[in-house]
Amino acid sequence: MKDVCQPPDCEVELCPAPVIIGMIGGKWKLLILQILIFRGTKRFGELRRLIDGVTQTMLTNQLRALEADGLVSRKVYAEVPPRVEYSATQDGKNLEAMFNAMHAWWENRDHKE
Repeated sequence: MKDVCQPPDCEVELCPAPVIIGMIGGKWKLLILQILIFRGTKRFGELRRLIDGVTQTMLTNQLRALEADGLVSRKVYAEVPPRVEYSATQDGKNLEAMFNAMHAWWENRDHKE
């Protein structure tokens, strides 16, 4: 298959890995996606409490990046004070299989601990 990177015959210009890594890579994006995919819609404060160590600024930046890449949607309610909720989009939810594969990999590996 030409559209799947399988070294050594992988054509770098056709490989989507760098784009995908840019979309979901980093310390916080996968945690944010995991929460929104498996636990559903969350408000900003809920996300911040669920992600140990993330700063308000970093969470804001990561949510904006995920929204720009179409993986997270942001809904603002016209209330006082304003209420904002974040959800995984369908593209984001389609990453569920990846999370399940990572979980299976973890469960099946030889733990040295």
